[in-house]
Amino acid sequence: MATDFTAHELDRIAAALERMAPAPAGAPDFSAAEAFVWQTGPDALLPVDKVNRVDLSLLIGIERARDTLLENTVQFARGLPANNALLWGARGMGKSSLVKAVHAEVLSRGEALKIVELQREDLPSLSRLLKILRDATDYRFLLFCDDLSFSHDDQHYKSLKAVLDGGIEGRPENVLFYATSNRRHLMPRDMIENERSSAINPSEAVEEKVSLSDRFGLWLGFHPCSQDEYLAMIRGYCDAHGVRIDAEMLRAEAIEWQATRGARSGRVAWQYFTDLAGRRGVALT
Repeated sequence: MATDFTAHELDRIAAALERMAPAPAGAPDFSAAEAFVWQTGPDALLPVDKVNRVDLSLLIGIERARDTLLENTVQFARGLPANNALLWGARGMGKSSLVKAVHAEVLSRGEALKIVELQREDLPSLSRLLKILRDATDYRFLLFCDDLSFSHDDQHYKSLKAVLDGGIEGRPENVLFYATSNRRHLMPRDMIENERSSAINPSEAVEEKVSLSDRFGLWLGFHPCSQDEYLAMIRGYCDAHGVRIDAEMLRAEAIEWQATRGARSGRVAWQYFTDLAGRRGVALT
């Protein structure tokens, strides 16, 4: 049996539905912070008071990538042409640290540049975020996505094409996109080979996903560090934070630490230094 609603009841239903729907995100006060984190449900750009990062001078063994990314970022901050960048390669070798350190260096040079962190899981909301950033014409934004990768059934990569020269609108002039990944082509190698071997047209089977990485103008590779670089990283941390230790003792402990971890990287170097600083009673700020 049909139910007739009065105008008052319809208004109440409409109001209830409006309360249930998330309100469109408004632009925050971008002058309040230099860094923001994008969250969804509801959409919001949350200011970050203190960014977790290390000084650019402490990133050892990645000098070429450092200089290239810094130059590209300075160009963008000054309103000049610049490329989206993909930082790919070995785990723990400073990919995300470099992005944050470069941002700090650009700020220290007097350039006004905001950094916005976007989680991979929130890529479907990218168009909404870009709308907010596009309208903030007084600012330039470095959009950063850490640990970016896609599985065979992951469709999130399609949302990313809007910021990588795709779509009718394309990337906003005041937005640059940096991503880090352990994979050069943002997808597992075994998946690429599997799709190539099983497809009628192997080249077309993976072209759509592989072409996503091709849309980055800069590819910066990160490779495992040597033992000398590993020790130099630790010595740099000690000097920067005032931790005193005999050179031979540091060498012996650091090599033993890497052996127990089965790896040698910038991350392992920092983890050893954190342990060392704790044992020496030095607070890290």
